[in-house]
Amino acid sequence: MARSRWAPGAPALAGAARALEAVTGRGLSADAALKADATPAVRAIALGSIRYYLRLSPALAPLISRPAGLAPLVRALLVAGAHQVEYSRNAPEASVHACVDAARILRAERAAGLVNAVLRRFVSERASLLESVDATLPGRTAHPAWLVTRLLEAWPGQAASILDADNAHPPMALRIDLSRVSAEEYLGQLASVSIGAKKIQWIDSGIVLDRPVSVSELPGFAEGQVSVQDAGAQLAARLLEMQPGQRVLDACAAPGGKTGALLERAPPGVDVTAVDVDGERAGLIQENLRRLNRVATVAVADARAPASFWDGRPFGRILVDAPCSSTGVIRRHPDIKLLRRPSDIAAFAAQQLELLRAAVGLLAPGGRLLYCTCSVLPEENERVVARLLAEEPAVAVAAMPDAAALAPGALDRSPGVQLLPGAEAGTDGFYYACLEKTTTGP
Repeated sequence: MARSRWAPGAPALAGAARALEAVTGRGLSADAALKADATPAVRAIALGSIRYYLRLSPALAPLISRPAGLAPLVRALLVAGAHQVEYSRNAPEASVHACVDAARILRAERAAGLVNAVLRRFVSERASLLESVDATLPGRTAHPAWLVTRLLEAWPGQAASILDADNAHPPMALRIDLSRVSAEEYLGQLASVSIGAKKIQWIDSGIVLDRPVSVSELPGFAEGQVSVQDAGAQLAARLLEMQPGQRVLDACAAPGGKTGALLERAPPGVDVTAVDVDGERAGLIQENLRRLNRVATVAVADARAPASFWDGRPFGRILVDAPCSSTGVIRRHPDIKLLRRPSDIAAFAAQQLELLRAAVGLLAPGGRLLYCTCSVLPEENERVVARLLAEEPAVAVAAMPDAAALAPGALDRSPGVQLLPGAEAGTDGFYYACLEKTTTGP
């Protein structure tokens, strides 16, 4: 085998720097940025660098004499190198050497000397550099200051654990199709291929793996026996309480995880319509349904404009899994720290209220509407629902399990329930509120 001309790890660092620059410099999501360089090593370095960017970048700043003239790709490489020095098991000197070679791979040969000098200083001075950054809570937890402020305001007793959870590696949870296999039977299938796992006691379809694995290693995945889904997200199908023969609308359905869960729990005669405004993402719904061997009507449409997809027949159940800040899933998507802006929250809240208003118009009298987000911010959760209730006399709060019965550590946030990342249940952050249409309205 020919020996590589590059230091070990240099190609992975170069790929991670490209992905990091795409996020920080061009505003791409990490998923989009990693499509071209999605090897495990590149993914691990890139996501780690994104997760701790707001701690590492300020620590490097005093070492860069002309920050304005630094190319974005070189800046990204420096942060990726600092991540390897601080958070990997590699020898710091080896990480510096790999970064210098990565600069050459990136065709930034002129910056190789700067990369070497900055990272060598970071190795020798990192204790004092990081101590300065860690003097503030945003720096120490690698979160934007505006989000730390919002979390402290909303969750004064839980903010510290939320911030810690955001930087943790999330568990890999599975949703079992209980119409095809029991959780106990599937645990046996996992054991037969030496994959450790345990049952999630508070959700009948949930299993959590001892360590993440590729979906290709999961028995029955290709046949639709099992799907990857956070245990908190699995509550949606349970809370909707579908009844035989009902028409059900999944109003913001892509990529189809909850649509599949609804179909797996659906009693006889249920007819599911899945709607999403993004045509490409709506295609993912179809892909998921084919794997699960399930059928639903999929429409590319804006749920706020029912005329574009609705046939005039009311729905007995509606799920509004609304677009949101995604502040409850930062541990899975650390790029949210870098891409989200404080002004986004009000815009999301306005969109969420529009979606709820439209859904009310599609709901049959006596029908049930489940509102959920993966946000931990009250502006997108209980305050949105409260606004809807104040302006819609035909809508009332529907019965749902109280927080303690829903999931360990869940909290009452009337009119609804909040799950927080890092809480006892081990889920991502979700908000759920159940509503019902009491009359036909004025």
